[in-house]
Amino acid sequence: MASPEEQLLAVWQQLGAGDRATLLAFAEFLQQRGTASVQRPVAPPAVSIPEPEAIERPAEESVVAALKRLSKTYPMLDKSTMLSATSDLVATHIMQGTEASAAIDQLEEIFSEHYRQLRNGQ
Repeated sequence: MASPEEQLLAVWQQLGAGDRATLLAFAEFLQQRGTASVQRPVAPPAVSIPEPEAIERPAEESVVAALKRLSKTYPMLDKSTMLSATSDLVATHIMQGTEASAAIDQLEEIFSEHYRQLRNGQ
């Protein structure tokens, strides 16, 4: 069985001048494409993560209002990843009557931690 080089040479010898030029141009294209991918790996585009919007916490705020405020403060976060933790806090607040301010403090910690994780690429 002939080697790939011998097969290519056999094909080359059977081609006319125009087809040889095309084959050579294609081979050079493949060579440059291969060299380019080896020399310059494609880096992922830099993603800019915006800073949280500074929305002041009102003195009297419900837990639901706090969730809305925090969602506006951190629009870059995927709320679905925090759904379990936030819904547990809201349910505990409603069902067990925990202090709204304590539940809001915990919500703020959850949002802040998820933002830190996003910034750190985790």
